[in-house]
Amino acid sequence: MIRAALADRAEAGRLLGERLATLPLVRPLVLAIPRGGIDVAEPIARALNADLDVVLARKLRSPDQPELALGAVAESGEMHLNDIGASVADQLGDELERERRFQMAEIQRRSRLFRAVRPPAPMAGRSVIVTDDGMATGATLVAALGAVRGADPREIIVALPAMPAARVGQIRALCGEKGRLECLIADDDFVAVGQFYRDFSPVSDERVIDVLRAFAPAP
Repeated sequence: MIRAALADRAEAGRLLGERLATLPLVRPLVLAIPRGGIDVAEPIARALNADLDVVLARKLRSPDQPELALGAVAESGEMHLNDIGASVADQLGDELERERRFQMAEIQRRSRLFRAVRPPAPMAGRSVIVTDDGMATGATLVAALGAVRGADPREIIVALPAMPAARVGQIRALCGEKGRLECLIADDDFVAVGQFYRDFSPVSDERVIDVLRAFAPAP
């Protein structure tokens, strides 16, 4: 198992930026899944001289085991259930809908904060790079990719510092024929995203706002 291979999110972003800078990108747009993804996205965007924005999605938790992901919900309200979520959806009934509403309220809260400083960036016809500080279950990333696909990008590139090796094929397929997956570490013994960082400090809403403000288009 590879442990603490990365100093912090910024180092992960710099390394991913170096890889992505070799690709023939078209009007690149880097989308961070906040909050942790923002510190990976910033150095990528600077390396590519790209626009930067966020894509909002939230994990749907099991009522009895909050650490267990049932899927995720995107800003549109669309739910993406994983195999576990699909198998228990009927039995959960109203509980799953309550969780969806709870997570949608948090998405809307963040949207109000972030959109006050950075209006949504257009994606159509562009090379869109979706990034986070890592992927564990993949629920949030899958929901985010669903939202991005609906905006008609030229290609989708997923850039991740770390993920379970067993999920590489799934995420690569979600990128589509024109897209690709760039991952620094794909570990067979993946436990949690934080195991790959020496510094995995929490990221605040204020930090996300500061980065978005720095990349906001001129009025």
